[in-house]
Amino acid sequence: MKITWYGHSAFRVEAGDAQILIDPFLSGNPKWDGGWEEVADGVTHVLLTHGHDDHIGDAADIVKKTGAMLVANFEVCMYLVGQGVGEDRISPGNIGGTMDCGSFTTSFVRADHSSSSQTGGGNNVYLGNPAGLILHFRDGRSLYHMGDTDIFGDMALINELHKPEIGIVPIGDRFTMGGAVAAIACRRFFSFAKVIPCHFGTFPLIDSDAGMFLAAMEDDAGKVVVPEIGAAFDV
Repeated sequence: MKITWYGHSAFRVEAGDAQILIDPFLSGNPKWDGGWEEVADGVTHVLLTHGHDDHIGDAADIVKKTGAMLVANFEVCMYLVGQGVGEDRISPGNIGGTMDCGSFTTSFVRADHSSSSQTGGGNNVYLGNPAGLILHFRDGRSLYHMGDTDIFGDMALINELHKPEIGIVPIGDRFTMGGAVAAIACRRFFSFAKVIPCHFGTFPLIDSDAGMFLAAMEDDAGKVVVPEIGAAFDV
């Protein structure tokens, strides 16, 4: 499995014939200046954790350009249909549901956050429940993108149900759990083989690096892969 981070929570995951973009915040991302066109080349699926603009990002343009399948909650899917995404290109779901995406499945799980989009003039459009996304691939591997969330006790149940192998974990504080709490979540509730921190360093309001998370991971720090923006790595 090859993973590329584009800053914030935006990732490309390549596994078999699946070419997946998760939360493709590319245009306007202060940590990425490469646009979305090359990143989206060959993409088969676009997955969204929730409706905030720094997670929806370029999803509508990418789906319209590539014909990829959009996987998100119902409200986000219909919001992007209103932006020109074809109804034949959406696969809506919600927490507790699992979507068959061909060579992998996507399960929606709880995330403690919010979900809306600003339309100008300070007005927000409600966009359903935020979620974490668990991807199960046909070869038996699994990945959990937590989305934006705090720690919660039912992470233990998520691990029992899904046993994710790879964790993508927000650590930036203020809008998600911070590094010390994220480390508790990873160490107490999961048995990840690899942990990839995200949602840090993008804006001045959130933590600038992964140092606190690495320190708090203690003996499990060797499981952490701190990604470099735009550099693919294998897990």
